[in-house]
Amino acid sequence: MPAFTTHLGLALPIIQGPMTGSDTPALAAAVSEAGGLGMLGCGMRSPAAMAEAAAEVRRRTDRPFGMNLFVQATPTPDDATVQAALHRLAPFYAEFGLVPERPAQWCEDFAAQFDALVAARPAVASFTFGILTAAQVARLQAVGSYVIGTATTLAEAQAWAAVGADAVCASGMEAGGHRGTFLTPTQPGATGAAPSLADFAASMVGTLPLVAQCVQALSIPVIAAGGIMDGRGIAGALALGAQAVQMGTAFLTCPESAIGTAYREALTRAQATDTRTTRIFSGRPARGIVNRMMQALQSDEATVPPYPVQNALTGALRRAAAQAGQADCLSLWVGQGVAQVRPMPAAQLMALLAQEWQQATAPRGTSTIGHQ
Repeated sequence: MPAFTTHLGLALPIIQGPMTGSDTPALAAAVSEAGGLGMLGCGMRSPAAMAEAAAEVRRRTDRPFGMNLFVQATPTPDDATVQAALHRLAPFYAEFGLVPERPAQWCEDFAAQFDALVAARPAVASFTFGILTAAQVARLQAVGSYVIGTATTLAEAQAWAAVGADAVCASGMEAGGHRGTFLTPTQPGATGAAPSLADFAASMVGTLPLVAQCVQALSIPVIAAGGIMDGRGIAGALALGAQAVQMGTAFLTCPESAIGTAYREALTRAQATDTRTTRIFSGRPARGIVNRMMQALQSDEATVPPYPVQNALTGALRRAAAQAGQADCLSLWVGQGVAQVRPMPAAQLMALLAQEWQQATAPRGTSTIGHQ
């Protein structure tokens, strides 16, 4: 068993990807109870909600679990930008009898969320959208949390290693949901600058080459993420040198996830070619199933305000669409492996993944069925 799983006391090298808005304490607990690492996506949870979610996981299991945050600063967009964005969204809001409004807040305060994370003391603390300071990493490690940074390029992985992260999650372009890119490969010397559209495009590296590069260059564990849906994918990632895999889309159709009926139905019909990355819903490139809203606003991809502004501006619209069962106005985040989703309880899926992984790593001509 890889050192990563041994250190955390896991029976399987499987991490349930944090999926803000879609994961639940029930899902995280079920995965952890089955021998993997359940995760809570807390990027949009308030500090109080973070504490309650962690407590709920602990009520359900005594196994290790993790929590994930978005590394972000609270924005101060100008009024003209906000009004232009609201004008673009108005026709879609009107479909639900609503008028778009400026939200009360753009995002949760990261400093307060970070304090809540330290107080929660999860076994794993992971991050995306940015990078911590070495002092922040050390603060988490001091309370016993294992720190994982998300990287979409080798340079980002090396940056996380440099600040003392315990492991890196190498997130390939196949992954569903938001791209975690935070460096600026097309802007040499632009220290502290936000990634441009060109930077996001340059950082679209596939899972296999990204994992291979990171394993070769780093001395800390590498976790593979993006397009991994079954035991063969797990075996392939570990053969490349990854010490674990992170799987999100595979768990979306579990009954423990929070997604609604329209989202679930779209998942079961989708193929890999039905997905693409878009900024329309949140302002940050994210992979999801193409729908009417994505198609209608495609020409505005370059002009929508960046995350979290656009994300906040579409929030009420997406909630209304979910309540109405209208998938055309939902952000249907999925990875390119979506055609391989298998609706079943998380515990059953974990058992199946373990069996498939065992079979994939058995010598040719042998079977592990009945010898688990």
